[in-house]
Amino acid sequence: MATREVNGVKLGIESFGDDTDPLMLLIGGTTMLSWPDALCEKIAHAGRHVVRYDLRDCGESDTEDPMNPKYTLRDLAADAVALAQSLDPRPAHLAGIGVGGMVAQVTALDAPNAFSALTLYGTRPVAPGPVDEDLPEHDQQIMGQLFSSSMPDWTDREAVADSSAIGAGILGDDPVQARHTASRIWERTSPNTVPVHMANQLGIVFSKIDCTPRWRERLGSLQIPTLVIHGAKDPFFPLGNGQALAREIPGATLLVLDQASTAIPDHSVQEISDAMLGLEKS
Repeated sequence: MATREVNGVKLGIESFGDDTDPLMLLIGGTTMLSWPDALCEKIAHAGRHVVRYDLRDCGESDTEDPMNPKYTLRDLAADAVALAQSLDPRPAHLAGIGVGGMVAQVTALDAPNAFSALTLYGTRPVAPGPVDEDLPEHDQQIMGQLFSSSMPDWTDREAVADSSAIGAGILGDDPVQARHTASRIWERTSPNTVPVHMANQLGIVFSKIDCTPRWRERLGSLQIPTLVIHGAKDPFFPLGNGQALAREIPGATLLVLDQASTAIPDHSVQEISDAMLGLEKS
């Protein structure tokens, strides 16, 4: 683990592999731990310098006031550009997961020459909030179950881990994997306050930041190889969101993981690694 300052902000980063190899930059959704260790290690072993990082207000990155962020989605995109260029002047493979996938889309659109490939996992082409009529909204039955559960004591690691495991079971993710990841996220969260833990565990900051203007209508201008990966069982951003991305980004490849939901499952690491590396050859 390390930090790097860009745009006047300290971002938490972790590197895998040789820093002389081509860069693959993984945007957290919202923390870097959304990208599993095994996937980072496998891609690095194949000859890539893999760097995953925490968004602002998460993990080792600067944390100020997640409930009242002073930055916008465009600022997060600018962070990604500056971080990539500070790590390697060559165009990088950019990847984003969940809300990090929204950051990745805007980043690639705003700085097309800085990136050689784009991977989007479990995300959608519009900001948090009401969706376009042609896009599927969150599965209301599943969301009802998820949000009917009581909130944990966010300052208690075991309570947060237990809550994450329960939520994963509802969403169709692996509860054991979710418990482990939530514990690691909790341990990296500072200060030990409710808003900061919620920003790290739930990405709640994305309900607060300014995500305007829209970017969906610009997706047709992307000219870099793009891979869209989506879990077939995802009830949070249902599959139709990934399908829309793949339709609207020229030449994009869609990889549907039949046994996946919102998180990257351990059993899909090899398939995802192969697809991401194969994208660079397309």
